Formats: sequence, structure tokens, C-alpha cells
Amino acid sequence: MKNLLYALSLSLILLSCQKNQENGVTYTPRVLTATEKFNESQPAADSVFTIYNYNSGNDKETSGEEAFRVKFRDTVVSIQKSKADSASTDKFAFAQFVNTQKTALLVQASDSTGLNSQFYLLALKGGKLDVVSLDRPSAAKQEAAPGLSKVGRAGYLVNNDFFITNVNAQAYLIKRQNADERIQGEFILNSPDKSTLIFLSPNSLYQVHYPSDESFTEKLSKPAPQSAAAVSDWIRENFTWEKNKKGITYLKFSDSNRIVDIREFS
Repeated sequence: MKNLLYALSLSLILLSCQKNQENGVTYTPRVLTATEKFNESQPAADSVFTIYNYNSGNDKETSGEEAFRVKFRDTVVSIQKSKADSASTDKFAFAQFVNTQKTALLVQASDSTGLNSQFYLLALKGGKLDVVSLDRPSAAKQEAAPGLSKVGRAGYLVNNDFFITNVNAQAYLIKRQNADERIQGEFILNSPDKSTLIFLSPNSLYQVHYPSDESFTEKLSKPAPQSAAAVSDWIRENFTWEKNKKGITYLKFSDSNRIVDIREFS
């Protein structure tokens, strides 16, 4: 009798563990190919994605927490760095929808496996989960990648290498000054038409019109100020927005006596 009760208790414990255990799938990301759009419609009333607190285990959408998990339908998403590197994680420091359909997510991995600076797009594509790596090899000798910058309402700049638009989740490769290394400069400004990204380096303003992959470099006769507030004033006093023959807006050096409308830089 005791053996029977023990067997029944053990069965109930195992069944309870199975119910509490979440299904998970590990994905190896593919590489982003030029410009791609990730904006499929929801196939049903319920979202195919759920973002929830990493430690809670509850399928409740949340924000502002230190770490997240993401579910695609009923499975927890785990990402393997590459086919050659088996390190994987289901823990994300950042997770944000980047389209109004809520079928595309920008995420940043966060754990102790060396994936901390890795960003990915998770998107519904053809009824399945498409996992895309936002990572490009760089020979630049710098301590850390620039990370994530929110560019107003336009979208997100990832490591100076990718731009992901809000609303329709379109992903662009940002043209580099040198193909072998990511842009060596600090992102400081977006043009009034929200399509030209400005990067400040010690000797120049490197400018990329990401929709067309066109770029322009404005050489600086004097080093730029060091503080962010001083840079803002310096640009207003010395530069203006000008369109070239293709209708692309770039920041050009101008006569310092010219009166500049501050709305040009909003």
C-alpha cells in the first residue's frame, strides 16, 4: 500500500513539473540581406508574440524590467549565436515591437555567454518565426560596440550599422566609411526629413541617407566641441541643411552670420 501511495505521489510530482515546464525552441539566426521589411499582419486576433518578465514565468506583456523572455505562440524563443558557436540564450535585456502589427520585435541578448551586445529581429514570416542577426564583422579597434540609439520616432540605430524603422519594421544596412569597420563616430543628429543620419568624428561629419545608401562627408576645419550641449550650439551656428540635386538633405558648413531657424534642427 505504501509503495502504491509513493508511486502515485511521484507521478503527481512529475506531472506537475511537466505542466510548469515551458516549451522552448532554439533558433540559429540568419544574416540580414540589404534592405528588408518585416511587417506581416497578425494571422489571428491574439498576438503571435508575448513579452514577459524573465523571472515571472507568467505570460503577461511587460516593459521596463531588467530582463525579458519572448514567446512565439506557445514556445519560448532561445537564440544560438551561430552554427559555429553553440552559446545560446532566452534572456533579453531589451525587447520592443517595431511595427504596428506587433509581428516584429527588436531584441538584445543578455546573459553571461558573451552575447550581451548581440541584437536580433524576431519576425513572423510565412507563418513561421524568422530570426535575423543584426551583426556585421568589424576590424575597428574600439572597446565596445556603440549599442542602441533611439532616433526619435523614426526608429532605432543599432551599433552604427543598422537602422530599423518604427511602424513598418524596415531594416537598413548603414553604409560604412570603410567597408571593414563600423562607423567611427558618434551619432548626433537626424535630418528634418528623418532620412539622413549624422555621425560626428574628430575631423568630419559623416552623413548617410539610409533609404538610398548615399553618403556625404563634411570636413571640419576645426575640432568639434566635446560636450553634447556645446555641439548642438556649434551646429546651429555653423551649419545649415541643404538638398543636393537628388533631393537628399545633408548638413553643410555655412556663413556664421546667417540667421538659422532653430526648427531646422528639431
